[in-house]
Amino acid sequence: MTTEVKVPDIGDFTDVPVVTVLVSVGDTIAEEDPIVELESDKATMEVPSSTAGVVKEIKVAEGDTVSKGSVILIVEASDAAAETPKEEPKAETKQEPKDAPKAETAPAPKTDAGFSKVHASPSVRAFARRVEVDLNTVNGTGRKGRILREDVEKAMKTTVAPASGAAQGGMGIPPIPTVDFSKFGPVENVEMPRIKKISGPALHRSWLNIPHVTHNDEADITELDAYRKEMDTQAKQDGYRVTLLSFVIKASVSALKQHWEFNSSIHPDGDKLIKKSYYNIGFAADTPNGLMVPVIKDADRKGLVEISKELMELSAAAREGNLKSKDMQGATFTISSLGGIGGTSFTPIVNAPEVAILGLTRSKMQPVWNGEEFVPRLMQPLSLSYDHRAVDGALAARFCVTLKTLLGDMRKLMW
Repeated sequence: MTTEVKVPDIGDFTDVPVVTVLVSVGDTIAEEDPIVELESDKATMEVPSSTAGVVKEIKVAEGDTVSKGSVILIVEASDAAAETPKEEPKAETKQEPKDAPKAETAPAPKTDAGFSKVHASPSVRAFARRVEVDLNTVNGTGRKGRILREDVEKAMKTTVAPASGAAQGGMGIPPIPTVDFSKFGPVENVEMPRIKKISGPALHRSWLNIPHVTHNDEADITELDAYRKEMDTQAKQDGYRVTLLSFVIKASVSALKQHWEFNSSIHPDGDKLIKKSYYNIGFAADTPNGLMVPVIKDADRKGLVEISKELMELSAAAREGNLKSKDMQGATFTISSLGGIGGTSFTPIVNAPEVAILGLTRSKMQPVWNGEEFVPRLMQPLSLSYDHRAVDGALAARFCVTLKTLLGDMRKLMW
C-alpha cells in the first residue's frame, strides 16, 4: 500500500521554497525522519515524514515551492516494503522549478529575467538582483550545481561596474559599491550561517519599512534581583534556573495589558491597528549559528516558575538546532537581552509585523539620590524600539514608566 506524504501545517507560510531534498527513491525512511528542508524568510525548517516505508516517488525538486498539503513523496508502507526488494535509485533528472510569480507592474531589471529557472536560494537571488548579476551566467559550485553567494561575488569581479547614473538599488537606494578587497591584503570568504542568511533580508525589510524610534530608560531592580537570586538557588536544586528575563516577561505582559498598542499590528490597509487579546512573548536566543527567536505562548497565563522552565527548554532547543517552526511563530512582542554580555544601550530592530521590541543590556550598581542621600541601587537599562506609525513618543515613555514601576516593586509584579 502506498501513502502520500504531504507538507504539514507550517503556520502562515505559503509558497515556501524547497532548499534540499533529503531522500532518494529507494530509501527506507522511518516516521519523523526529515525528508525535505524548506526555507522561509524567518527560518529554515525540516519537514518530517508522516509515515514509515520505502520512497517510491519524489514529487518535488529543489527550487520548487510548496504550501500546506503539497505532496512531497509517495511512500510504500513498511510492512509491504519488507516484502519488496529495494528499488535501485533512478538516474536523477533535474526538474525545473515552478514559474515564479508574475512581476509587479513596474518594469524589473534585466537581471530578473530567467531567475525562476536558476538553482539558487531566495537570499542569493535577492543579492544577485541587488548587485545586478545575471544568475543565468553564473556557474554554481554548490551541491547539484546550486549557485552560492560566493559564486555571485566571483561573477561580480568579472563584470564591468555600472557607470554613475545606472539603476539604483531597491527603494531608490544606491547600491553599495563593490570592492575587491584582495587588492589591499589577504582575504577569505567565510560562509554565513544559514540563520543569518535567512534573517538578514527580514531585518533589512523591517528597517526599510518601519520608522524606528528607540526610547531609553532605566529600572531599579535592586529588590527584584535579590528575590530572583533566592528563587534561583532553589531552582538549581530542581534542575532549572531563574533569570531576570523571566521577571521582565511577566512585567512586559502587565505593561502590554495597560498599553495595548504595543501588543498590536498595523492592519494591511494601513489605517487600523489589529488589537490582540493574547500575549505571546518572543525572546532572542543566542546560538552558535546566530540569533533565533523562540516564543513563550500565552505568557499571561503562566507563572515565573513555568516561564523560567520554558525559557530554559526553548533556549536549549535553539542551541541544539531542534526548534520547530511552531516554536517561533505567533509572537506579539519581543525581548532581546544582551545582559549577560554587556553594553549600556542599543537599538533593537522591530520584528515585523510586531510594532515594538524591548532591548536589555547589563545591569549595574550606581548611586541614586533618594531625596536625602545617594544610595547604591542596581539599575537595569531598557531600550524600547517601536514603530512610530503605531506608537508615539509619549506612549512609549508611559510604557517604559509602567514597566520600570513593575520591575521596581515586587508586589505590583505579582498582581
